[in-house]
Amino acid sequence: MDRLGLIAGNGRFPFLLLEAARARGLYVVVAALREETDPEIDQRAAADPGMEVHWLSLGELSRLIDTFHRAGVSRAVMAGQVRHKQIFSSIRPDWRLAKLLLSLRTRSTDMLLGAVAKVLGDEGIELISSTAYLEPMLARAGVLSARAPTQGERSDIAYGLAVARGIAGFDLGQTVVIAAGACVAVEAMEGTDAAIARAGALMQSLDSTPSALERSLTVVKVAKPKQDLRFDVPVVGVPTIQAMRAAGATCLAVEAGHTLLFDEAALLREADAAGIAVVGEARLAP
Repeated sequence: MDRLGLIAGNGRFPFLLLEAARARGLYVVVAALREETDPEIDQRAAADPGMEVHWLSLGELSRLIDTFHRAGVSRAVMAGQVRHKQIFSSIRPDWRLAKLLLSLRTRSTDMLLGAVAKVLGDEGIELISSTAYLEPMLARAGVLSARAPTQGERSDIAYGLAVARGIAGFDLGQTVVIAAGACVAVEAMEGTDAAIARAGALMQSLDSTPSALERSLTVVKVAKPKQDLRFDVPVVGVPTIQAMRAAGATCLAVEAGHTLLFDEAALLREADAAGIAVVGEARLAP
C-alpha cells in the first residue's frame, strides 16, 4: 500500500486531508504536533488500521525526518495551520532546526516552511501540494451565497483585493477588512478570525452618531502572488463566518481556485442565515 506522510497542524484541515487520502487507499503516517494538532487524531487512528500517529513537538525536525524514514514515507503533505506566533514562544528547536533558523534572512511563513521543505527533500521526502486530494473544495468563481454583494460591498471588495494582494506579497497576512473604502484591519501574526474580531471591536467603538459612510465590514482573503500550495493555503470555514457575524461583517470575498472552503454547504447555510454575501473572485493574471 502506498504511504503518505501527513504533518498535521490545527483545525479540521488535517482530518479532511486524511479522509481524502484514505479514500484513495493510501496508508497515512501522521506527524501530530503537540502544540497544534487536535488530540481527536488518536481516536481516528484507533478506529482505522490504515493510519498511524506519532506525536512530536514543533522544533523536532530531526525526529520528524526519522519518523518518516522508519515508516517508509517518501511523500508528505502539510495540512492545518501552524500559528506563526509559535516561532516566538513554544518552539524549542533541535540542532537541525536551529541551524536552519540561523540561516534564514527573515522568518516569514514562506521562508521558514520553504526551508523545511528543502531539508525534507534533501532527505528523500517530497513535500507535495496540500490541495492534492482536496481540489473539489477550492472556491468557485461567482456569487456563492443566496445574497449577492451590494454595490458598496463590491466597491470594498475591489479595494480590498488590491490591498490584500499587496500585503500578501510581503508574506504579512492574506486577509484585510474594509469598510466604506477604508482599510479597518490587516491580518498579521494573529490570524484571520482575530483580525476580523479586531475590526469589529474598532467599528463598535465608534460613537453611535449617524454617519453618511456605510459602516458594515467586508472581509477579503487572497492567496499570495506566488502561493506555494505545499503550505499556507488560504482556508475559510464555518468559524470564519461566525467570526464575521460577531464582528458585524456582511460580505466575504475569496480568490476562486486558490482558497479552500471547508464544509462549503454548512458555511453557506451559516452565511445565508446571517445575511452575509460570499463571493469567489477570479485571480488576476500575474
